[in-house]
Amino acid sequence: MPKTTSSIRIGIGGWTFAPWRGVFYPDDLTQKRELEYASRKLTSIEVNGTFYGAQKPETFAKWRDEAPDGFVFSLKGPRFATNRRVLAEAGESIERFLASVAPLGETLGAINWQLPPTKKFDPEDMAAFIALLPDALDGRPLRHALEVRHDSFRTPEFIDMARAAGIAIVMAGDSRYPQIADPTAPFVYARIMGTAEGEAAGYSKQALDAWAERARTYAAGGTPADLESVAPPEARPPAARDVYLYVISGHKVANPAAAMALIERLA
Repeated sequence: MPKTTSSIRIGIGGWTFAPWRGVFYPDDLTQKRELEYASRKLTSIEVNGTFYGAQKPETFAKWRDEAPDGFVFSLKGPRFATNRRVLAEAGESIERFLASVAPLGETLGAINWQLPPTKKFDPEDMAAFIALLPDALDGRPLRHALEVRHDSFRTPEFIDMARAAGIAIVMAGDSRYPQIADPTAPFVYARIMGTAEGEAAGYSKQALDAWAERARTYAAGGTPADLESVAPPEARPPAARDVYLYVISGHKVANPAAAMALIERLA
């Protein structure tokens, strides 16, 4: 039976950024309480630090305990798995990373496996990498997303491959990276990168309204008509999807304001 309910989670990249003090964080908030504060203003955070280095299981457990009910962390998969010439050889890195994140439990959202901009679509190697991504961890289903940054991935063959595996393709918004808006999983993972200086909420009111409507469309099972898709839509009834939308890059100081403005619109 098609899924009939969905959630839309909105957030930013990380929670440690000095220029947010006095803009997002109160001046008198201690640094050790930044996650506690951010997780009560937002509904998700994408953790970038996991891309650059390993975190201890105790660290993930600490994050889990600081977050409120319903909040989730999405994680960037380690670069040791994705920044390699042969992706099919990433199995050991993937296993080691997933073993460490298990303490997150229900607060684990999706995992974003970000490929470098120079990585081209190699069907055989990509299929082998996808096969290394397990469906579950400690009995809990895992959600995987692939962030591809080379135009060669804008092909129906890649879309079909992701759909067959139930893996999302990260939708890049307002960025220089190729846009692939095709839904390929029971959830959508979007990263929007167009916040600008001079806009109090990062984006104009019209742009925020547009992104909120796109999130609603995805959640209802559709595909936003004003985004760039690659392949024909699936020939099956639309089903509700969960949505993860992160305000990333751009004028980073304003990203929390943009995320909170979207949460307000989608409340």
